[in-house]
Amino acid sequence: MVSRVVGLVGFVLIVAAAGVKADTYYVGDQLGWRVPPLGDIAYKTWAAEKSFNFGDTAVFNWTGTHTVAEVSKTDYDNCTSTSPIGTIQTVSPFNVTLNTNSSRYFICTISNHCHLGQKVTLGIGSASSLAIHGLSLALSALAFAFLNHS
Repeated sequence: MVSRVVGLVGFVLIVAAAGVKADTYYVGDQLGWRVPPLGDIAYKTWAAEKSFNFGDTAVFNWTGTHTVAEVSKTDYDNCTSTSPIGTIQTVSPFNVTLNTNSSRYFICTISNHCHLGQKVTLGIGSASSLAIHGLSLALSALAFAFLNHS
């Protein structure tokens, strides 16, 4: 009986994991990565409409003179790039894998582009709802089996 339950739990976890797929997001969609016409509301709105998860990829595409720098929240708020997290990217496209469960902050370091709204916050969730439901189902099946085995 226990081996059947362990097999069922394993199957449920595999099915749940298979349903979790990393997505690719193009920062700004059609706008791309450039100074937005309406200030920082463009990227705030774009990011608010997305559901970023661990493992997703954000792609920064641009033409012309722009950069991408990941910065701290303080540097993001102040549009400063004196201590970026990693290398300032100068070649488009630039892909970022979202591999932490915290928000990440990106700005353009050219002239006053950040002050004009060329900055974005990517708020990342901890896990997809499918994975959470799959784990919940597996744990419920395991608890049910142990309670009924006695």
